[in-house]
Amino acid sequence: MVTLVTGDWKETKMADGPGVGEGTGTGNRQAGRRQGYIADLGLIGYEDASALQKRMVACRKVGAIGDVLLLCEHPHVITQGRNGKRSHLLAGEHVLRQKGVEYFETSRGGDITYHGPGQIVGYPILQLGAIRRDVVWYVRMLEEVMIRTTAEFGLPAIREHGKTGVWVPAKQAHSGDALPCAPQKIGAIGVHISRWVTSHGFAYNVSTDLRFFDLIVPCGIAGRKATSLEKLLGRAVDPQAVKPVLARHFGEVFGLALQPAGAAELQRQLESFERTALAISA
Repeated sequence: MVTLVTGDWKETKMADGPGVGEGTGTGNRQAGRRQGYIADLGLIGYEDASALQKRMVACRKVGAIGDVLLLCEHPHVITQGRNGKRSHLLAGEHVLRQKGVEYFETSRGGDITYHGPGQIVGYPILQLGAIRRDVVWYVRMLEEVMIRTTAEFGLPAIREHGKTGVWVPAKQAHSGDALPCAPQKIGAIGVHISRWVTSHGFAYNVSTDLRFFDLIVPCGIAGRKATSLEKLLGRAVDPQAVKPVLARHFGEVFGLALQPAGAAELQRQLESFERTALAISA
């Protein structure tokens, strides 16, 4: 098991950080990357994941842990960002209870979105100050991770001016003709940054039940639909097969050599740090 916390861990600062085309590749290109960790939390409640992030952010701020990418899926939940409008929630409390959907207001940026099984959620806990102190750049790089992942499955993905997230230029074949329609969203982003430590992150639709997006105005953009890899490819796609692809591109884009850290080990290391911090403050 890879230990998440290393007492002599040191940051290697990069003045400008990697660009879109830098820090890419596999194999021997892993050398020269900063060490980071990845933990797959599996299916975890949104509230539990948020609590874990807060603990990890506290540790990351004091350098007790290195950079970590958490991957998970959530049970059905709708989250409202700090810039969102409650009017973008189209379902009342009764409907949400009936469908088994939780609702939370969060500290992340962005508007309203849905998380559920079949959607890969990524929570990077990064010291952005050691990579590049640029929030807009950071968001664009999260988009880049999802764009590259989508391309690996043979699908084009794009950014849309003025709209955070990743979109697929949707075309539906009909009688041999390509009928254009509005781009559909495959990846959403909402981040929080405190003292240059990141939390919250991105959500990538793999085999998501897209009907749940009908309960909201996704990301506050009326008239736009969400899509998924499964829908676009017309075949079943296992999120477990997509997670390594996302992780690889995340490492490339952010210049990190990601090593696995189990959720149980992660919990033990956090508890160890917290006990030490409590003893010092007593």
